[in-house]
Amino acid sequence: MLDRIRTRRDGGTEAGARLTVRLLGLVQDLDTDLRDGLTGRGAPAAARRLRRLLAAGTVVLADLDGRPVAAAGPPPTPDALAALLGQAYEDGGPAHRPPWSAMPLTVAGELSGALVTDGGAGPELTAVAGLVARSLDHAALRRARGRIAQADLRTLRAQISPHFLHNALAVIGARIRTDPDRARTLLGDFSDYLRYSFSAKGDYATVADELQAIQTYLELQRARFDDRLELSVRMAPEVLPVAIPFLVVQPLVENAVRHGLEPKPGPGTISVSGYGEGPLCVIEVEDDGVGMDPALARAILAGSGPPARRVGLANVDQRLRTVYGPEHGLVIETAPGGGTKAVIRVPRFMRGVTAR
Repeated sequence: MLDRIRTRRDGGTEAGARLTVRLLGLVQDLDTDLRDGLTGRGAPAAARRLRRLLAAGTVVLADLDGRPVAAAGPPPTPDALAALLGQAYEDGGPAHRPPWSAMPLTVAGELSGALVTDGGAGPELTAVAGLVARSLDHAALRRARGRIAQADLRTLRAQISPHFLHNALAVIGARIRTDPDRARTLLGDFSDYLRYSFSAKGDYATVADELQAIQTYLELQRARFDDRLELSVRMAPEVLPVAIPFLVVQPLVENAVRHGLEPKPGPGTISVSGYGEGPLCVIEVEDDGVGMDPALARAILAGSGPPARRVGLANVDQRLRTVYGPEHGLVIETAPGGGTKAVIRVPRFMRGVTAR
């Protein structure tokens, strides 16, 4: 197939274009097949796709131990495969033992396995092995991003504000004698808040789940503020089932309370809204508190702001960028004395982002 794509510019252009599109589709499908790595469940499909791409009778994907992890077509004998792979791994380059050829797969500078075929050697085998290595590299990067996101979530859980926990318990304790019914309700809210924050949920939750946790958190804060804290929630129904990273909205609300409203004398208001914007889900957390210098907001998102403020917002920004890409980071609109608005704008549907 690779040879057929090398069409002349003067004639055959349309056929060449169709073949190019077909090849690009195969490359994209190969990326999908190998998204779980060389030993993932998509490896057999990748082997079949590679056999068609090389017009070969057999294609084998082998690991570093010399074992065939996936094959399409009759594989070589174990002895022939072992000898071929031994030569390829030792030389770090193509190996040929007619009718078989092997090309090592190098990912991020590390030997990861080999592509074996009876479809001949040469530039085509080298090019296809490069495509496989690229797909494996993408898979490794996706797994690394997932590990980073999980580590960031563990960090956030470990740093859930002791300031808030102390104040919530103090408020509940103060109400036990003066208003035992309210104290009982608040204790239930506190339990629900902790259960959600430290639950064994996956990496994602629905907007509805996050909203419920926020309302529980704010009920505790309203009791602390003697009900001087006003809450406005406007959430469009179409975004409630949207999956978003777990615990990305609550830190924004906590930041609004602690750094926006606590320093402000008198009552304060927090508005939480969500709506669809084409293919995007937009969530906004806005307060009418003291605000901050925009330069400080940029420093906080960069992780270089004051330690007391930078963890939550920087964590949320990093997790959003890790999951959705750099164009979907947290946006903060603020000014001294003008309140603060934090905006999350993420895809409503994205492969791999699913709430459990």
